[in-house]
Amino acid sequence: MFVVIRFRVGEAEQAQFAERVQVAIDVLSQQKGFVSARVGRNVDDPELLALDLEFVNVGSYRRALSPYDVKVAAVPLLSEAIDEPTAYEDLLT
Repeated sequence: MFVVIRFRVGEAEQAQFAERVQVAIDVLSQQKGFVSARVGRNVDDPELLALDLEFVNVGSYRRALSPYDVKVAAVPLLSEAIDEPTAYEDLLT
């Protein structure tokens, strides 16, 4: 399954955001079931950024958010995301 989390980040704040998102990825990547992560910028709206995460299943994703170190390092950043559904199941695999 994959997760798409979008953020609205001003261009002046993007360097600091990149540091924070790397810390979040580092801690999430240590969780069981983590597969990959990437960060991108929208080609038409440079203030719209996305964090794309892949986990083996939705249970591993949800459990990955529970450890204390994730709550400290990743959850504050994730709480700044655009409020919309984020978890998707693969349909074409």
